[in-house]
Amino acid sequence: MAAANRALREDRIIQHFTQSMYRERDFSGAVRNACKTGKVGEKKLKVIVVGSSSVGKTALVDRCCNRQFHSNTALTVGMDVHLERFCILGVPFTLEIWDTAGQEKHRCITASYYKNACVVVIVFDMKNANQNSWESVIGWHTEVMKHTCSCGKVHLFLVGTKKDLCTEQEIVDVNTRGIRLAEQINAEYWILSALTGEKVDDFFSRVACVAFNAAVGREVEDQEHRNPMHRERDLVDLNVDIAAERQRKCKC
Repeated sequence: MAAANRALREDRIIQHFTQSMYRERDFSGAVRNACKTGKVGEKKLKVIVVGSSSVGKTALVDRCCNRQFHSNTALTVGMDVHLERFCILGVPFTLEIWDTAGQEKHRCITASYYKNACVVVIVFDMKNANQNSWESVIGWHTEVMKHTCSCGKVHLFLVGTKKDLCTEQEIVDVNTRGIRLAEQINAEYWILSALTGEKVDDFFSRVACVAFNAAVGREVEDQEHRNPMHRERDLVDLNVDIAAERQRKCKC
């Protein structure tokens, strides 16, 4: 098993939400309020990257975490863990990105890694997309569902890599099938290039936003279940804050 990458850099502060990411209003009201009032605890959010061997999983993660691309990436044995810091709505947290082995002989080992995952990314190779590729995606989806069905809601992404190697017509053909398959497995569909870096930062920012919204939302729900009066007090406090803000803005 490869050693985990423990080096942490400065937080990636997400303040400007493009169309490809969350806009601030897309986060639930409970999540926004919890972030404003400092009621969010320290988080490590787990993202699992799966897919067949040589589809470009490691190159994709390497481009995100290390800002580099190696054409001859060694096959992953077991898994590699990369830690990336993000800051959303003023709350810093760690995204654990688990790059898993795609070889069949490691499939049973990979199964144990799904525990506590909030996002799973299924990767396929756009340049070599064929019937076997799509069947492989379905196989990985089945594997994901088998190991995450008891973990609550897991957000899925279907990601095509190596876009830079494809002609325009190949991209159209792959998208036609890929979008249909993504709808079938209830996944969000992306295509990108680890070589050029196209859409890689946008994609992982999107993943971070989805994971963050889900995790904080669950934390707020847990707090409310432990203390039934918690929600009522928050609503009262919020109304007072709104009234005070209106009074401050009044020029009468």
